[in-house]
Amino acid sequence: MTAAARHIAWPRQRRRTVYPRPAPRRGMGAVAVIVVLVAMAVMAAAVLRLSVQAGNTAQQDVGATRAAAAARSGLEWGLYQALKGSWTNCSGASQTLDLRADTGMRVTVSCSATTYNEGETVPGTPATVRLFTLDAVACNGSGTCPDATAAVRQGYVERRMQTLAVN
Repeated sequence: MTAAARHIAWPRQRRRTVYPRPAPRRGMGAVAVIVVLVAMAVMAAAVLRLSVQAGNTAQQDVGATRAAAAARSGLEWGLYQALKGSWTNCSGASQTLDLRADTGMRVTVSCSATTYNEGETVPGTPATVRLFTLDAVACNGSGTCPDATAAVRQGYVERRMQTLAVN
């Protein structure tokens, strides 16, 4: 056989090139799991903090609404006392109402009155007008309102309302 025939009859074998295998990578899965767990922990902490903050804000809103309602009630009570009740001269009168059973609030109502002459009803008889200034402070403190010692604690709520009345 000739060399050409031998080549056709027996095909030349290809040489295999052997490359060194890379070392197996170890620990990449563990690093990825740790990164994902840390990210999830950070997100859970953020969600928890936001939910606590939202709860505190809602609690403050409810307390503020109750304090405003208690202050309005205190003003109405004070107006009745000044115009029809026991505060006939209303000069520096003050009283603390305990509304904790209904609203969780105390209301300190104070009154002052000033008398003015507004002309004459008939010649020689002055027309006297009394101007009442009522101040109602509602708070969820333990003493009289405003409560300076309770104002520094979390959850303290205070509302003040004033009104003028003429008699």
